[in-house]
Amino acid sequence: MKGKLILEDGSVFYGNMLQEAGAVGEVVFNTGMTGYQEILTDPSYCGQIVTLTYPLIGNYGTAGLFEQARQSYVRGFVISELCTEPSNWQAENSLADYLKARNIPCIYGVDTRAITRRIRSHGTMKGIIAPESASKAQIAELMARPPKLDVVHEVTTKEIYQMPNDGPHVVVMDFGVKRNILHSLHKIGCRLTVVPAYTTAREILAMQPDGIFLSNGPGDPKDVPEAIAEIRELIGQKPMFGICLGHQLIALALGADTYKLKFGHRGSNQPVKNLRTGRVHITSQNHGYSVDEASLAGKNLVITHRAVNDGTVEGMSHKDIPLFCIQYHPEAAPGPDDNTYLFNEFWTLLTQGE
Repeated sequence: MKGKLILEDGSVFYGNMLQEAGAVGEVVFNTGMTGYQEILTDPSYCGQIVTLTYPLIGNYGTAGLFEQARQSYVRGFVISELCTEPSNWQAENSLADYLKARNIPCIYGVDTRAITRRIRSHGTMKGIIAPESASKAQIAELMARPPKLDVVHEVTTKEIYQMPNDGPHVVVMDFGVKRNILHSLHKIGCRLTVVPAYTTAREILAMQPDGIFLSNGPGDPKDVPEAIAEIRELIGQKPMFGICLGHQLIALALGADTYKLKFGHRGSNQPVKNLRTGRVHITSQNHGYSVDEASLAGKNLVITHRAVNDGTVEGMSHKDIPLFCIQYHPEAAPGPDDNTYLFNEFWTLLTQGE
Protein backbone atom coordinates (compact mmCIF):
# COMPACT_ATOMS: atom_id res chain seq x y z
CA MET A 1 0.00 0.00 0.00
CA LYS A 2 1.08 3.59 -0.57
CA GLY A 3 2.44 5.48 2.41
CA LYS A 4 4.25 8.60 3.47
CA LEU A 5 6.76 9.84 6.02
CA ILE A 6 5.84 13.23 7.46
CA LEU A 7 8.47 15.20 9.36
CA GLU A 8 7.78 17.72 12.09
CA ASP A 9 8.66 20.62 9.79
CA GLY A 10 5.87 19.59 7.38
CA SER A 11 8.02 17.94 4.71
CA VAL A 12 6.52 14.76 3.22
CA PHE A 13 8.23 11.80 1.53
CA TYR A 14 6.20 9.19 -0.34
CA GLY A 15 6.81 5.47 -0.71
CA ASN A 16 5.30 2.03 -0.13
CA MET A 17 4.30 0.63 3.25
CA LEU A 18 5.22 -2.99 3.89
CA GLN A 19 2.14 -3.39 6.10
CA GLU A 20 -0.64 -1.20 7.45
CA ALA A 21 1.03 -0.46 10.80
CA GLY A 22 2.15 3.16 11.15
CA ALA A 23 4.74 4.69 13.45
CA VAL A 24 5.51 7.81 15.48
CA GLY A 25 9.02 8.62 16.67
CA GLU A 26 12.18 10.66 16.36
CA VAL A 27 13.53 10.30 12.80
CA VAL A 28 17.27 9.63 12.61
CA PHE A 29 19.60 8.34 9.91
CA ASN A 30 22.33 5.69 9.85
CA THR A 31 25.10 5.75 7.22
CA GLY A 32 26.24 2.11 7.50
CA MET A 33 26.34 -0.05 4.37
CA THR A 34 25.59 -3.24 6.34
CA GLY A 35 24.26 -4.18 9.77
CA TYR A 36 20.55 -3.47 9.29
CA GLN A 37 19.50 -6.33 11.58
CA GLU A 38 21.89 -5.18 14.29
CA ILE A 39 20.36 -1.71 13.94
CA LEU A 40 16.84 -3.11 14.23
CA THR A 41 17.73 -4.93 17.47
CA ASP A 42 19.99 -2.29 19.05
CA PRO A 43 18.05 -1.05 22.13
CA SER A 44 19.69 2.37 21.73
CA TYR A 45 17.24 3.03 18.86
CA CYS A 46 14.22 2.67 21.15
CA GLY A 47 11.65 5.35 20.29
CA GLN A 48 13.18 6.18 16.91
CA ILE A 49 12.29 5.83 13.24
CA VAL A 50 15.54 4.82 11.55
CA THR A 51 16.37 5.91 7.99
CA LEU A 52 19.17 4.03 6.22
CA THR A 53 21.19 6.05 3.72
CA TYR A 54 22.62 3.03 1.87
CA PRO A 55 20.28 2.40 -1.09
CA LEU A 56 19.90 -1.42 -1.17
CA ILE A 57 18.78 -3.04 2.09
CA GLY A 58 18.03 -6.70 2.77
CA ASN A 59 20.42 -8.25 0.26
CA TYR A 60 21.91 -10.75 2.74
CA GLY A 61 18.67 -11.57 4.56
CA THR A 62 18.31 -12.01 8.32
CA ALA A 63 19.48 -14.61 10.84
CA GLY A 64 19.22 -15.14 14.59
CA LEU A 65 23.00 -14.90 14.80
CA PHE A 66 22.85 -11.12 14.27
CA GLU A 67 20.27 -10.28 16.95
CA GLN A 68 21.49 -7.78 19.57
CA ALA A 69 18.52 -7.93 21.97
CA ARG A 70 15.50 -10.02 22.82
CA GLN A 71 13.36 -7.92 20.46
CA SER A 72 13.40 -4.88 18.21
CA TYR A 73 12.75 -1.50 19.82
CA VAL A 74 12.75 0.76 16.76
CA ARG A 75 9.46 2.54 16.08
CA GLY A 76 9.84 2.38 12.31
CA PHE A 77 12.20 1.64 9.40
CA VAL A 78 12.75 3.79 6.30
CA ILE A 79 14.67 2.39 3.33
CA SER A 80 15.20 3.15 -0.32
CA GLU A 81 15.22 -0.22 -2.12
CA LEU A 82 13.97 -3.36 -0.37
CA CYS A 83 15.74 -6.50 -1.61
CA THR A 84 13.24 -9.34 -1.98
CA GLU A 85 15.71 -12.09 -2.98
CA PRO A 86 18.54 -12.19 -0.43
CA SER A 87 21.68 -14.24 -1.02
CA ASN A 88 23.74 -15.36 1.98
CA TRP A 89 24.61 -18.81 3.28
CA GLN A 90 23.59 -17.74 6.78
CA ALA A 91 20.21 -16.27 5.75
CA GLU A 92 17.15 -17.69 7.51
CA ASN A 93 14.53 -15.19 6.32
CA SER A 94 14.15 -12.18 4.05
CA LEU A 95 14.15 -8.74 5.63
CA ALA A 96 10.52 -8.22 4.55
CA ASP A 97 9.41 -11.41 6.34
CA TYR A 98 11.46 -10.42 9.39
CA LEU A 99 9.77 -7.00 9.59
CA LYS A 100 6.29 -8.44 9.06
CA ALA A 101 6.75 -11.14 11.70
CA ARG A 102 7.73 -8.52 14.29
CA ASN A 103 5.17 -5.94 13.14
CA ILE A 104 7.87 -3.33 12.57
CA PRO A 105 6.43 -0.46 10.46
CA CYS A 106 8.45 0.02 7.30
CA ILE A 107 8.21 2.41 4.36
CA TYR A 108 10.38 1.72 1.32
CA GLY A 109 10.87 3.14 -2.16
CA VAL A 110 11.64 6.45 -0.43
CA ASP A 111 14.33 8.99 -1.30
CA THR A 112 16.28 8.34 1.91
CA ARG A 113 19.12 10.67 0.95
CA ALA A 114 16.69 13.56 0.61
CA ILE A 115 15.40 12.74 4.11
CA THR A 116 18.98 12.68 5.39
CA ARG A 117 19.77 16.05 3.83
CA ARG A 118 16.66 17.47 5.47
CA ILE A 119 17.70 16.20 8.90
CA ARG A 120 21.27 17.39 8.46
CA SER A 121 20.02 20.87 7.56
CA HIS A 122 17.22 21.22 10.10
CA GLY A 123 18.20 18.78 12.85
CA THR A 124 16.60 15.62 14.18
CA MET A 125 12.81 15.82 14.10
CA LYS A 126 9.75 13.91 15.13
CA GLY A 127 8.12 12.00 12.28
CA ILE A 128 5.20 9.79 11.34
CA ILE A 129 4.87 6.82 8.99
CA ALA A 130 1.25 6.66 7.82
CA PRO A 131 -0.88 5.54 4.87
CA GLU A 132 -0.99 8.05 2.04
CA SER A 133 -4.70 8.47 2.75
CA ALA A 134 -4.14 9.66 6.34
CA SER A 135 -5.88 13.00 6.89
CA LYS A 136 -4.30 16.22 8.15
CA ALA A 137 -6.32 15.87 11.36
CA GLN A 138 -4.99 12.35 11.97
CA ILE A 139 -1.42 13.48 11.32
CA ALA A 140 -1.82 16.48 13.63
CA GLU A 141 -3.17 14.27 16.42
CA LEU A 142 -0.22 11.88 16.11
CA MET A 143 2.29 14.74 15.92
CA ALA A 144 0.87 16.26 19.12
CA ARG A 145 1.55 13.14 21.20
CA PRO A 146 4.32 13.80 23.74
CA PRO A 147 7.43 11.64 23.38
CA LYS A 148 8.13 8.90 25.90
CA LEU A 149 11.10 10.05 27.96
CA ASP A 150 12.26 7.17 30.14
CA VAL A 151 12.97 4.68 27.36
CA VAL A 152 15.70 3.01 29.43
CA HIS A 153 12.98 1.47 31.57
CA GLU A 154 11.55 -0.13 28.40
CA VAL A 155 14.78 -1.82 27.31
CA THR A 156 16.60 -2.79 30.53
CA THR A 157 16.53 -6.35 31.78
CA LYS A 158 13.72 -7.05 34.22
CA GLU A 159 15.67 -9.73 36.09
CA ILE A 160 19.27 -10.24 37.17
CA TYR A 161 21.09 -12.92 35.18
CA GLN A 162 24.57 -14.43 35.06
CA MET A 163 27.15 -15.29 32.42
CA PRO A 164 29.55 -17.64 34.27
CA ASN A 165 33.30 -17.55 33.66
CA ASP A 166 36.58 -18.05 35.53
CA GLY A 167 37.81 -14.44 35.50
CA PRO A 168 37.04 -11.26 37.46
CA HIS A 169 33.44 -10.61 38.45
CA VAL A 170 31.90 -7.65 36.58
CA VAL A 171 28.46 -6.23 37.32
CA VAL A 172 26.87 -4.85 34.14
CA MET A 173 24.33 -2.07 34.61
CA ASP A 174 21.98 -2.72 31.70
CA PHE A 175 20.65 0.50 30.19
CA GLY A 176 19.92 -1.34 26.91
CA VAL A 177 23.02 -3.46 26.48
CA LYS A 178 23.84 -5.08 23.13
CA ARG A 179 24.62 -8.79 23.18
CA ASN A 180 27.93 -8.24 21.40
CA ILE A 181 29.11 -6.09 24.31
CA LEU A 182 28.33 -8.87 26.77
CA HIS A 183 30.05 -11.39 24.49
CA SER A 184 33.12 -9.14 24.25
CA LEU A 185 33.40 -8.87 28.05
CA HIS A 186 32.79 -12.58 28.43
CA LYS A 187 35.32 -13.44 25.73
CA ILE A 188 38.19 -11.79 27.61
CA GLY A 189 37.31 -13.90 30.65
CA CYS A 190 34.93 -11.81 32.77
CA ARG A 191 32.24 -13.42 34.89
CA LEU A 192 29.17 -11.23 34.36
CA THR A 193 26.17 -10.36 36.48
CA VAL A 194 23.73 -8.26 34.45
CA VAL A 195 21.42 -6.11 36.56
CA PRO A 196 18.49 -3.75 35.81
CA ALA A 197 19.32 -0.10 35.19
CA TYR A 198 17.84 1.04 38.50
CA THR A 199 19.74 -1.33 40.76
CA THR A 200 21.16 0.60 43.71
CA ALA A 201 24.85 1.10 44.47
CA ARG A 202 24.38 -0.77 47.76
CA GLU A 203 22.89 -3.79 45.94
CA ILE A 204 25.69 -3.79 43.36
CA LEU A 205 28.48 -3.57 45.94
CA ALA A 206 26.83 -6.38 47.94
CA MET A 207 27.49 -8.62 44.91
CA GLN A 208 31.23 -8.12 45.56
CA PRO A 209 32.21 -7.23 42.00
CA ASP A 210 35.78 -6.73 40.83
CA GLY A 211 34.55 -4.12 38.38
CA ILE A 212 31.46 -2.29 37.12
CA PHE A 213 30.42 -1.81 33.50
CA LEU A 214 27.86 0.78 32.33
CA SER A 215 26.19 -0.15 29.05
CA ASN A 216 24.86 1.67 26.04
CA GLY A 217 21.19 2.64 25.92
CA PRO A 218 18.59 4.98 24.41
CA GLY A 219 17.44 8.50 25.06
CA ASP A 220 18.65 11.59 26.89
CA PRO A 221 21.04 10.65 29.72
CA LYS A 222 19.42 13.32 31.91
CA ASP A 223 16.15 11.33 31.82
CA VAL A 224 17.58 8.77 34.28
CA PRO A 225 18.56 10.87 37.34
CA GLU A 226 18.12 7.89 39.68
CA ALA A 227 20.78 5.94 37.80
CA ILE A 228 23.12 8.96 37.81
CA ALA A 229 22.81 9.18 41.60
CA GLU A 230 23.70 5.50 42.03
CA ILE A 231 26.65 5.76 39.61
CA ARG A 232 27.93 8.70 41.66
CA GLU A 233 27.97 6.41 44.71
CA LEU A 234 29.83 3.69 42.77
CA ILE A 235 32.57 5.85 41.24
CA GLY A 236 35.90 5.11 42.92
CA GLN A 237 34.62 1.98 44.66
CA LYS A 238 35.63 -0.40 41.86
CA PRO A 239 37.21 -0.13 38.37
CA MET A 240 34.58 1.24 36.00
CA PHE A 241 34.13 1.18 32.20
CA GLY A 242 31.28 2.87 30.31
CA ILE A 243 30.19 2.73 26.68
CA CYS A 244 27.90 5.22 24.87
CA LEU A 245 25.08 6.12 27.29
CA GLY A 246 27.30 4.76 30.06
CA HIS A 247 29.96 7.29 29.01
CA GLN A 248 27.45 10.15 29.23
CA LEU A 249 26.11 8.98 32.60
CA ILE A 250 29.63 8.89 34.05
CA ALA A 251 30.16 12.49 32.91
CA LEU A 252 26.90 13.60 34.55
CA ALA A 253 27.67 11.67 37.74
CA LEU A 254 30.99 13.52 37.99
CA GLY A 255 29.27 16.89 37.64
CA ALA A 256 29.86 17.53 33.93
CA ASP A 257 27.13 18.24 31.39
CA THR A 258 25.72 16.75 28.16
CA TYR A 259 23.88 18.26 25.22
CA LYS A 260 21.89 17.10 22.20
CA LEU A 261 23.68 16.95 18.86
CA LYS A 262 21.98 18.46 15.82
CA PHE A 263 21.59 15.11 14.06
CA GLY A 264 23.75 12.68 16.04
CA HIS A 265 26.38 10.15 15.02
CA ARG A 266 24.95 6.92 13.63
CA GLY A 267 26.87 4.61 11.33
CA SER A 268 29.76 2.17 11.08
CA ASN A 269 32.23 4.53 9.41
CA GLN A 270 32.87 7.28 11.98
CA PRO A 271 36.56 8.26 12.38
CA VAL A 272 37.81 8.76 15.95
CA LYS A 273 41.31 9.81 16.97
CA ASN A 274 42.98 8.19 19.95
CA LEU A 275 44.78 11.18 21.47
CA ARG A 276 47.18 8.95 23.41
CA THR A 277 48.56 7.22 20.31
CA GLY A 278 47.64 9.58 17.48
CA ARG A 279 45.96 6.71 15.65
CA VAL A 280 42.60 7.19 13.92
CA HIS A 281 40.11 4.33 14.29
CA ILE A 282 37.03 3.70 12.15
CA THR A 283 34.21 3.20 14.61
CA SER A 284 30.57 2.22 14.90
CA GLN A 285 28.40 4.83 16.61
CA ASN A 286 24.81 5.39 17.62
CA HIS A 287 24.14 8.40 19.82
CA GLY A 288 22.27 11.68 19.74
CA TYR A 289 23.91 13.32 22.78
CA SER A 290 27.48 14.31 23.61
CA VAL A 291 29.52 15.31 26.63
CA ASP A 292 30.05 19.07 26.88
CA GLU A 293 33.82 19.54 26.78
CA ALA A 294 33.73 22.90 28.57
CA SER A 295 31.98 21.28 31.53
CA LEU A 296 34.88 18.87 32.11
CA ALA A 297 37.09 21.61 33.60
CA GLY A 298 38.13 20.75 37.16
CA LYS A 299 36.64 17.22 37.04
CA ASN A 300 40.01 15.37 36.98
CA LEU A 301 39.13 13.85 33.62
CA VAL A 302 41.40 13.55 30.60
CA ILE A 303 39.95 13.47 27.07
CA THR A 304 41.40 10.37 25.43
CA HIS A 305 39.43 10.20 22.16
CA ARG A 306 37.96 12.80 19.84
CA ALA A 307 35.66 12.59 16.80
CA VAL A 308 37.54 13.58 13.66
CA ASN A 309 34.49 14.98 11.84
CA ASP A 310 33.26 17.45 14.46
CA GLY A 311 35.77 17.36 17.31
CA THR A 312 33.31 16.13 19.95
CA VAL A 313 34.46 14.16 23.00
CA GLU A 314 34.59 10.41 22.28
CA GLY A 315 36.48 9.10 25.28
CA MET A 316 37.67 10.05 28.78
CA SER A 317 39.68 8.62 31.65
CA HIS A 318 40.02 9.74 35.27
CA LYS A 319 43.36 11.03 36.54
CA ASP A 320 43.12 9.51 40.01
CA ILE A 321 40.83 6.48 39.98
CA PRO A 322 40.48 3.40 37.69
CA LEU A 323 37.71 4.71 35.44
CA PHE A 324 37.41 5.27 31.71
CA CYS A 325 34.61 5.54 29.19
CA ILE A 326 34.09 5.69 25.45
CA GLN A 327 31.31 7.19 23.33
CA TYR A 328 31.42 4.76 20.42
CA HIS A 329 30.87 0.98 20.16
CA PRO A 330 34.16 -0.98 20.25
CA GLU A 331 32.32 -4.32 20.07
CA ALA A 332 30.66 -3.60 16.72
CA ALA A 333 33.86 -4.38 14.79
CA PRO A 334 33.80 -2.17 11.68
CA GLY A 335 37.62 -2.44 11.70
CA PRO A 336 36.95 -5.34 12.42
CA ASP A 337 39.18 -5.54 15.52
CA ASP A 338 40.56 -1.98 15.72
CA ASN A 339 38.82 -1.13 18.98
CA THR A 340 38.82 -4.35 20.99
CA TYR A 341 41.89 -3.06 22.86
CA LEU A 342 39.46 -1.13 25.08
CA PHE A 343 38.16 -4.38 26.58
CA ASN A 344 41.74 -5.43 27.22
CA GLU A 345 42.35 -2.12 29.01
CA PHE A 346 39.38 -2.86 31.26
CA TRP A 347 40.82 -6.32 31.95
CA THR A 348 44.08 -4.67 33.00
CA LEU A 349 42.23 -2.45 35.48
CA LEU A 350 40.38 -5.48 36.84
CA THR A 351 43.51 -7.57 37.36
CA GLN A 352 46.30 -5.11 38.12
CA GLY A 353 45.94 -5.63 41.87
CA GLU A 354 46.25 -9.41 41.68
